[in-house]
Amino acid sequence: MAGGSTLPHDRGHLLWTAEEGVTRMLLTSMDRWVSAILADDGIDNPMFGSTEQVGAVIIAKGNGIIAGTAMIDHLIQIWAPSVQISWRASDGKKVSEGEEIAELRGCKETILLFERSILNIIGNLSGIATETKKWASKAAKQIACTRKTTWGLLDKWAVHLGGGLTHRLSRTDALMIKENDLMAMGKDGLTNDQKIAEFIQALQLDSVASFVEIEVRNEKEALTAAAVWQQTHGDSGADLVIMLDNFGPGRCKDVVGQLSDMGLRSAVLLEASGNITFDKLDDWFECGVDVISTSAINRGVAPLDITMIMGD
Repeated sequence: MAGGSTLPHDRGHLLWTAEEGVTRMLLTSMDRWVSAILADDGIDNPMFGSTEQVGAVIIAKGNGIIAGTAMIDHLIQIWAPSVQISWRASDGKKVSEGEEIAELRGCKETILLFERSILNIIGNLSGIATETKKWASKAAKQIACTRKTTWGLLDKWAVHLGGGLTHRLSRTDALMIKENDLMAMGKDGLTNDQKIAEFIQALQLDSVASFVEIEVRNEKEALTAAAVWQQTHGDSGADLVIMLDNFGPGRCKDVVGQLSDMGLRSAVLLEASGNITFDKLDDWFECGVDVISTSAINRGVAPLDITMIMGD
């Protein structure tokens, strides 16, 4: 693996750590999403409570990884300060069916008003964390999400809690050149591999935020990118990630072999992407790439089934 043992796709620490909790970047995202979610549910102002006090519990109706408790803490602090919540399972913790996740105490009308938003947030984010954990259990420290998200940084936070890699947190987080970027370069008459070579040769690494990634569509483009990178930036210590887009496990393995034969494998990181399914994950894990990126761990994922039961 080029560039040491830590993959540049592992950027979840910029959002949350077990030691420090939520970062300012993630807190800002939470604040935006909480406001939008509550507004869509007809909540425009904080509720300070005016009715009788009741208790409620949030219970898991399935097995999974919890995500979203820090976001609920933020929601309650700003929007429902009359409600107190005590967590039995915090972010990143595993729960089993029937296990209690949290206890709430506060104004009855306020708890009823916020119930659905609270369950939606925890359910959706925990579903992503749970699905990610399933994939990461087969390919540890290799599974990364993409920028195809529903809730932006919140999705990536849930992926991080599930043991996955966040990849880029925004377009500016790393320099990524994809097919449309190559098309936008113009340079009539040049093939894509020639454009890739020119781009790498002209690249000023001091302008790169974290790493450089280039999407390739065939073996020639991949070999060209690796060779030119080694010639021009091989001693820089920076990471070049070559995304093998829609190659399939067999072609990815062939590229790994060709790069190794040319003495170029250690110069780059290889990322596989496109048509990756869980049932074929073993094939991808064994093909020799460094990263397997997919939106399947966070898009269209079933929420963790949870419920809130109100008592006295």
